[in-house]
Amino acid sequence: MKVSGFTFIRNGIKLDYPIEEAIRSILPLCDEVVVAVGNSEDDTLKLIQNIDPKVRIIETVWDDSLREGGAVLAIETDKAFKALAKDSDWAIYIQGDEVMHEGYYDTIRHAMQQYAQDESVDGLLFNYRHFYGSYDYIGDAIQWYPKEIRIVKNRSDIYSFGDAQGFKKGTGEKLNVAEIEAYIHHYGWVKSPEAMQRKQESFHKLWHDDNWVEKNIVKAEEFDYSEVKALWKFDGEHPSVMQNRIATKGWKFDHDISRNTFSFKEKVKKWAQKITRKPLGEYQNYIVVK
Repeated sequence: MKVSGFTFIRNGIKLDYPIEEAIRSILPLCDEVVVAVGNSEDDTLKLIQNIDPKVRIIETVWDDSLREGGAVLAIETDKAFKALAKDSDWAIYIQGDEVMHEGYYDTIRHAMQQYAQDESVDGLLFNYRHFYGSYDYIGDAIQWYPKEIRIVKNRSDIYSFGDAQGFKKGTGEKLNVAEIEAYIHHYGWVKSPEAMQRKQESFHKLWHDDNWVEKNIVKAEEFDYSEVKALWKFDGEHPSVMQNRIATKGWKFDHDISRNTFSFKEKVKKWAQKITRKPLGEYQNYIVVK
């Protein structure tokens, strides 16, 4: 069984993405990792070049005229996906702010072996932990997507869609997936307040025009992390590749979990999730078949 990994990145250093950690977290599972490195204003390309011999780079130029729905992110994802070795059976996708925990490697390998020849399965579905403000807090499941596809069969009919959060096939069909007991750690909301503010000002331009950005994105030196409804203290272990980044964190963020607030609707959803162990009323861009 041959496995490829893929991702994309642009201005990873400037926007403080844990892109090196993201790539290193999937390397032990992959025979190669293809990285689409966009035209950057920093040394992102050099950073990726020095990670590992198994990393293969394709240099790309982002279409900055695409200002709706984050479409350019899916386009860049597909550039990397289409460049994978044709004889790979599986493709592991990791975004620049996501890290796979090594504690789940055996589970992931077993699932890929189990479903490699199963034509009813297009991909594998992961659980998510969304960190916010610091490495000590995770967002409440009501506010964040709980699961997403991060491994797909290496087939030409599968493609990234929307803002590259997930995948579809054919003429827009949802992928059939098998759920696995493995987690992705999402660190997209864990940066210094200065770096997070830069990200907000930069990335909203991928979804909206300049007038919207001017009206809706606050101009500031630092991002205000206090505007959050509910967080929970994380008492687990972070991936080993994240330990150095965590140890050198240079800002402080605290949240009083006793002041978490939920609307009546959110409380009902939390109760339903506790009973059914499934998200209530959440849009799912996949069909669970296993």
